[in-house]
Amino acid sequence: MKKTEIIETLKAHYDRETRKQLVKSILQNEKQEDETDYKIINQIFSYVLKELDWNFAKNTKEWDNTPLDIMEDVFPQIESTKWYKEQILTAKKMIDVQIGS
Repeated sequence: MKKTEIIETLKAHYDRETRKQLVKSILQNEKQEDETDYKIINQIFSYVLKELDWNFAKNTKEWDNTPLDIMEDVFPQIESTKWYKEQILTAKKMIDVQIGS
């Protein structure tokens, strides 16, 4: 599936208010330092990765940021969450491991 098709599918499945509320609740939980449950956002992100046929092994040499770009397009302010920052850190660690091997 192409990037635009995935974005359209997610936006059709989750209305704008639902998408905004999901990010808002993540930010609130992170701010309160509660045990933040990323289950829903992780499931959506897994769907994005699956539809792009994206995996670390194929994308470490030439980094492809498309999955996170899609999440930014679909979920307003997702880039301000710890979840988003963790995705970037995880990717950087995986790239460092691949390069160091």
